[in-house]
Amino acid sequence: MNSDSASTEFDRAVALQRVDDGRWQAEIQDGWDFAGTPNGGYLLSIATAALIELTGRPDPITITAHYLAAARPGPAELKGELLKAGRRHATARAELRQGDRVIAQILGTFGHLSESPPSGLCHEAGLPDLPPPENCIAPAPTPGGFVPPPITERVEIRLHPTHAGFAVGRPHGRAEMGGWARFADARPVDTRALPLLADCFPPPVFNCGIALTSVPTIELTVHVHKRPVPGWLGEWFTTDHIAGGYLEEDGVIWDETGDVVAVSRQMAILPR
Repeated sequence: MNSDSASTEFDRAVALQRVDDGRWQAEIQDGWDFAGTPNGGYLLSIATAALIELTGRPDPITITAHYLAAARPGPAELKGELLKAGRRHATARAELRQGDRVIAQILGTFGHLSESPPSGLCHEAGLPDLPPPENCIAPAPTPGGFVPPPITERVEIRLHPTHAGFAVGRPHGRAEMGGWARFADARPVDTRALPLLADCFPPPVFNCGIALTSVPTIELTVHVHKRPVPGWLGEWFTTDHIAGGYLEEDGVIWDETGDVVAVSRQMAILPR
């Protein structure tokens, strides 16, 4: 992390004030939202920061949040519990509350990663074909239609040219959404920020022609493989299963070296 990273918008947005062992105060900030509701990945990044401190391990290996209620900008409290600390990994859980409302329950395993994949077996099925960022499209308001959410002022997004048509009423018909992302203020993305980056794109079901409205997340899991190198992150999200009023969304995130840094899955409520 940069020596001046405490001055970045993201670091201020996930800042914690320790109350005692396993308890922190946080401030859920405005502007990290879709349709007025703070982004679920942003909330998970706040919890990730707390559990990094609790476990003494710098990187989430796997972290999951179950969302029980919608958050709102304002004060929040985190309570954490260390479940196990082994030689390589430590596992802990946390509860995020606002007043008497439990917003999310979080469980994660933490360890030490590097920017270079370890030697030995490495397999990748193949990354999607994504044009470079300069050939992709920044979300922009359209007359009488799509308005980019506030989070896009803090996370710079460039969508695949064929995936941006949903914003002007021309979805391409497949539940895919790919592109590039980085912080707008050029802060390097670390593993603490990956939960946010795994949840900052428009839902891929928008390219199936559904209404451009909120798609509430019930559960979000992020698996982290390495620390990203500074620069753009390639991201690709798909939805293969929609049934019973719910949908699943799978994502893959890679850095500019072409290495996968994280994969994600979430379950969400299909808009009516």
